This record gives sequence, structure tokens and C-alpha cells, in this order.
Amino acid sequence: MAEVDNELQRHAVEAQTAQTDGFHLVIDALKLNGIENIYGLPGIPVTDLARLAQANGMRVISFRHEQNAGNAAAIAGFLTQKPGVCLTVSAPGFLNGLTALANATTNCFPMILISGSSEREIVDLQQGDYEEMDQLAIARPHAKAAFRVLHAEDIGVGVARAIRAAVSGRPGGVYLDLPAKLLAQSMEAEKGRNSLIKVVDPAPRQLPAPDSIDRAVALLKSAKRPLILLGKGAAYARADADIRALVEKTGIPYLPMSMAKGLLPDTHPQSASAARSYVLAEADVVMLVGARLNWLLSHGKGKTWGKPKQFIQIDISPTEMDSNVAIEAPVVGDIGSCVKALLEKVGNGFPKPGAEWLNAVDERKDKNLAKMAETLSKETSPMNFHSALRVLKDVVKENPGISFVNEGANTLDYARAVIDMYEPRKRLDVGTWGVMGVGMGYAVAAAVETNKPVLALCGDSAFGFSGMEVETICRYDLPICIVIFNNNGVYKGVDVNPTGGKDPAVTMFVKGARYDKMMEAFGGVGHNVTTPAELDAAVKEALRSGRPTLVNAVIDPAAGTESGRLTNLNPQSSASK
Repeated sequence: MAEVDNELQRHAVEAQTAQTDGFHLVIDALKLNGIENIYGLPGIPVTDLARLAQANGMRVISFRHEQNAGNAAAIAGFLTQKPGVCLTVSAPGFLNGLTALANATTNCFPMILISGSSEREIVDLQQGDYEEMDQLAIARPHAKAAFRVLHAEDIGVGVARAIRAAVSGRPGGVYLDLPAKLLAQSMEAEKGRNSLIKVVDPAPRQLPAPDSIDRAVALLKSAKRPLILLGKGAAYARADADIRALVEKTGIPYLPMSMAKGLLPDTHPQSASAARSYVLAEADVVMLVGARLNWLLSHGKGKTWGKPKQFIQIDISPTEMDSNVAIEAPVVGDIGSCVKALLEKVGNGFPKPGAEWLNAVDERKDKNLAKMAETLSKETSPMNFHSALRVLKDVVKENPGISFVNEGANTLDYARAVIDMYEPRKRLDVGTWGVMGVGMGYAVAAAVETNKPVLALCGDSAFGFSGMEVETICRYDLPICIVIFNNNGVYKGVDVNPTGGKDPAVTMFVKGARYDKMMEAFGGVGHNVTTPAELDAAVKEALRSGRPTLVNAVIDPAAGTESGRLTNLNPQSSASK
């Protein structure tokens, strides 16, 4: 019996003296809170953190550039409602990731950028440490929140605060600074375990005020030409069933922003996408659900909006109200709770919009859809944007569960109008800032987080920002099919150097570039296609096989317009007109 007691005492002493360190505590804190994937790039001082995370069962996706890893983490947050995690090295690596962090904050994607950093005592005295930089100060203006952890026993608090800041209220990007010395700090394992925090209810519901619901419903009832406008915040909220029920019970036409497409199928009879210009100009009451009146909606004023109108806005942030125009009926709260409250008030007896309004919307839709069908049916040689998009439109219709990533200028603009989406959170594009270069990061994260195939459509210019990640796609053998609309340049490939010199025009790329060879170089499948039939066969084979594939779709170099549909944002000198 004494031997048993001695053995128990020995184990108790060993348990008390067992050690852990900052590396393991960071990993344990993330895993405790359900974080399973890390997107990043290893290097000083976080190489062992990445190695140990993988050794401890986390999936670590190593990229070729931190900005692409950050974009992957950001869209992972959008897809999962958990903060996507990006891991970078210090200084230049941190700055690369910062672009993605700022973009995540602007788009309201929950993300945590974790970066190793130099030691505080050296940074503060500017003594010239390796990659010395005050990263916390730089991150603060571009993030929803920023924290630094200096002691191993505070790692649990730091991770918990980062998670809660990223997902609560209006989601956004959070920076977590981990100096090199922190990671190597050790402490008793039991104390370390006790210091970790499992975040409870990180994004609590925020219920709308009852009188705000009454005001919104009354305004909707008074409308003669109502419109519901769905933003990507509505898609993020995962209130899909209630949003659909609200649209259908009210009978009001709805217009989805690009990343809200699929909340209801784009082929739904109440969809007003094909009559976008008409409904924005003619509606008298517009209800915004998770959408902001920013530049994408002409700030809620001007010629786009035509006749005077009143706005209902559902948003979790009260400061969003009146940001551009007066909001007659602000509804502040989380979208799920707000829509549920509206649905209960609407009930089953809500008066449907008048036939005059619905018939007018349908008339414009039918006219525009017929015009689009005629455009799509034309056979062109070489392919233009529409003849190529006709193929992808059918592919997405046949495979509604795949994720569709889209970036470019003309490639983005035309695809938004042509390709219908059927399920929520399947269309991932450039979002609020309209930035290029998100494509490969988004594609990788979509494949990792959904475990389903991804179709990524990029303009040749947009692909150049993140194209090296085809190696990452091949290395992890991800079921991603990349289609590049290649017209030899930015916007189009026919510009000339005005001086007549040997240098190409500033918007020109190498003619006849074979991007498919890049994918082949890393062991993937490449296709060079010049006809719709070849494009159709290549994409369908890629989705069937699940192999990393890149399709170089040769587009007429003369196809495309300056800045896509954003010509008004790209001032031109009088000499160039």
C-alpha cells in the first residue's frame, strides 16, 4: 500500500513540475476555441509554432506570400463565422499580412492576424533588432482591435480577447502580437492549462428594439414600390430560412449584392437582379439587410437612385445609420434576430405590393433577360467574355454546391451579371474595396473549409497578384479549377505605346501567355482553350477529377472596356480622350 501511495505522490510531483511553453499555449488556446486551420507562411520567429501546430493536429496551410494567406484566413472567417487565423513572421511578413487584415476589417470578415515580433525593449529604444518594427502601433488603425501578449500566462486571455473582438458586433480583423521571447517562455503545464479560456457566446445576439420593428413594418406597409436589398452581411448571418421567408411572405422584389447571391436562388421569381437599374431608381421604400450605402450603391443618392425614397436599414452597428443619407427606420441588432422579429410582425397577412409595381419589374426583367440570352447565344471567334461565361453559367447551374471565386475588372463585372448562384455563401469576390489579388487565397480557403470543389474565375491581370499560389494548390492537392480569361492585358490587350518606342503600353502583358504551363510545372493539369466547347470540356473534367487545374481561356484581345464598369472612378486626362 505504501508503494502505491509513493507512486501516486511521484506522479503528482511530476504533474506539478511538468512544463509547457508559449508555443504550446498558443496552439492549445486556439484548439480549445475550435480553431482547426491556420493559414500562413513559416519563418523567424514562428517556424516552430507552425510545426508544432501541425504536430498537434491542426491543419497548417503554408502559402508563398503572406497577403494570400491573410486573404484565405479572412474568407475562412466569412464562411465559418469563426475567426480565420493567419500566421506571419515579423516586419515585412507582418506588413504583407496587414493588407489582408485591413481588407477583412473593411469587409467585416472575422480574422486574426498572428505575427511574431521583435522584443519590446529593443523596439522601444530603436536599437536595430532583426526586422525591428512597432507592429502593434501600425496594425491598430487597420484592425478592429489589436493586442500584444508579453507573458506566457496571458496567452489564454490574449487569444480569447482576439476571438471575441473578431466575431462580436460587426465582425472584423484583429491583430495579435507575439514577441519572440514570449513563445519560448515556459511555465508549469497545469498552470498553463488553467490560464486558457474557452470563450462563451463570443458573438451574443443583439435584439432590436420593438419600436424599431414596428416602425420598419409600418413603413414597408405604406410603400407602393418596395424593394429589399440583401448584402453580404445577410449571407454571413446564416439566417437563410428566415430571410427567404421574409422575402416570400411580403412578396417584395429583392436585389442581392454580389456576395449575397444565392441566399435565394438568382432564378427566384422575386429576384430583381435583371432589373437592377430600374428598381434602384424607381423604388420608394428600400430595406437594406446587411448592406451598406457605400460606393457600391452610389452612396444611396444621385442618378442611380432616381426618385426620392425612404430607407429601412438593418445593421448591427448603430453608427452605420445616416452615414450617407437619412435612414427613416433604423433597425439595430444582429441580422438573424432582426429578421426573425420582422417576420413575426409581418405574419401571414402582409399586403403584397401592387400589381403595377410587380408587373413593371417583371417587364424589365423579361426584356433584359431576353437581351442577355441573345448576347450569350452568339458564337464568336475568338471567344469574348459572354461566349466564355455562357459555358461557366451552365457549369455552375449543374454544380450549385461548388464555391465560385471571381475577380478581375471585366471578368468580374460580366460574371456578376451572367452567372446565377443557387446556394448561399458560394460566390466569393472582391467585396467592399474591390481589390484584386484575393482569388487564390479565397480559392484555397474555400476548398479547405468546405471540402468541396472550387471554380475560380480570374482576369489575367487579377491572377498576376496571387498566381504563384498555384504551387500551394498543387502541394496540398486541392480540388480547385482556375479559369483565366486571357486577353493579353489590363482591361484589354490592344493598347499601344503612344511614343512608338519598344516598350509595351502600360496595360499590356506578354501576348499569347500560357498560364496553363504554370500549373503543369507544379504537377497539376493545364488546358489551353480557344473555343466554348474546349472550355466546357476542360472545366467539367477538372470538377470530375478533383485535380488542381488551370484553364487558360484565350479571349479576344479587343474585348473589354476601361476599368470594367467603373470608368467613372478612373479619371482620364483630356489628352487621352
